[in-house]
Amino acid sequence: MGRKRDLTKLEKSGPGRKSKKQQEPVLPRHLKDKDDNKKQEAVSGRSRKRLLKQAVNAAKTTAPPSKKKKKQHVSQDSSGNSSENELSSDTEQLVKGYTDDNKEWLTPRQPNKKRQLLENSNSSEDEGDEMKDDYGDGEEEDDEGQQEDKEEPAVDDSDAGSSNGSEDSEDDELLPVERAAKKLKVKQARDDKLQSAELQTNILQTEKYVLPSGQEIEKEAVQAPDLALIQQRIKDITQVLGDFSGRREEGKGRKDYLALLRKDLCLYYSYNEFLMDKLMQIFAVSELIEFLEANEVQRPVTIRTNTLKTRRRDLAQALINRGINLDPIGKWSKTGLVIYDSQVPVGATPEYLAGHYMIQSGSSFLPVMALAAQEKERVLDMCAAPGGKSQYIAALMRNTGVLFVNDVNKRRVAALVGNLHRTGVTNSIICTHDGKYFPKVMTGFDRVLLDAPCSGTGVIAKDPAVKTNKVCIE
Repeated sequence: MGRKRDLTKLEKSGPGRKSKKQQEPVLPRHLKDKDDNKKQEAVSGRSRKRLLKQAVNAAKTTAPPSKKKKKQHVSQDSSGNSSENELSSDTEQLVKGYTDDNKEWLTPRQPNKKRQLLENSNSSEDEGDEMKDDYGDGEEEDDEGQQEDKEEPAVDDSDAGSSNGSEDSEDDELLPVERAAKKLKVKQARDDKLQSAELQTNILQTEKYVLPSGQEIEKEAVQAPDLALIQQRIKDITQVLGDFSGRREEGKGRKDYLALLRKDLCLYYSYNEFLMDKLMQIFAVSELIEFLEANEVQRPVTIRTNTLKTRRRDLAQALINRGINLDPIGKWSKTGLVIYDSQVPVGATPEYLAGHYMIQSGSSFLPVMALAAQEKERVLDMCAAPGGKSQYIAALMRNTGVLFVNDVNKRRVAALVGNLHRTGVTNSIICTHDGKYFPKVMTGFDRVLLDAPCSGTGVIAKDPAVKTNKVCIE
């Protein structure tokens, strides 16, 4: 069954792989140079100062006691390091004392504040290290000092701490865009300062305003009104009333200025004297001009979605398809829409005729939102015509409960009936009683809304006829 092998006559094949000895590692020359440099750099910074102080103390103990020795400063180069030869020469000079040869380098330089603070902190740390050396912990502190010296940045003794140098260094570090922005800010600050100075000079140069004479007023009444001249006169009279004692004309009272101002405002803004007089009694002069200017600004049209027939999202999409530019009125309302521009009449679209929305101002939403009518309640609207708020109440009630719609003016009830039929309100009862006697007719309401008719001066922006149709009724 095969040959048998004689294991006693095996020949040795030599040393195995594991029995071979590994040679000692040999470092390249460039790595050896780095190690030597590291060994040389190991003693630096605070440890060098410590060695120098130890040498000085040793020299003091060996010197005769009769000779007094003065403490000398140690000079360092710009990098903060000194060689070993300088240390030995320093110790010899400290032992010998002051001579003419070492006079120049022994004169201390006046350090700046930053370097002085750094040296004070270093000196305090050195004193703590010496105390530890006396108790036998010197070797460990030397290693820690070497690591801290590597972490601390070198301090330059030059005068680079000045403001100009620091600003230049900061400018060099900034990007071109940042430098341009910095210059722009400086220029803007300078312009603002000049503008404020000009404003102060204009305020100081105040002049007294002289009212026009009677002949000038008669001449203006005959000719066509000069709106630019009237506007400037309104501004001048407003300034005079602001500082009446300093800028008024001698012999003229406040009534003279107010009479001329009332006449100019009526002519410039197209109001009648009755309404302007009432507004001047309500507002101050500056607030009155702001109110008149606000009434000249055209307000956008607002509509309210009828939630009994559609949703605001579907209504907005349908109106956008018809060429109407709109947006939600705001977060405070979930049914309002603001119309900025429209290619078709807003009050003649198929959606309006079908009762999907009501043309209603945003301020008219607020009374109904404050009322907060609930389902299956008895609610009374005392002054309901033309029906915008009543329809909103019915939508909140979801056509449940009973809504009593009342208006004392029978001529306005026709529009009220038409709007309620068009918008699909089915839980309303319309009546024309006087609100003062309504408790004799019916009581037991859960909520009552009384939005009484007002003067209508808040709708001047959309109805300029209000400026002239208001008269005094005795």
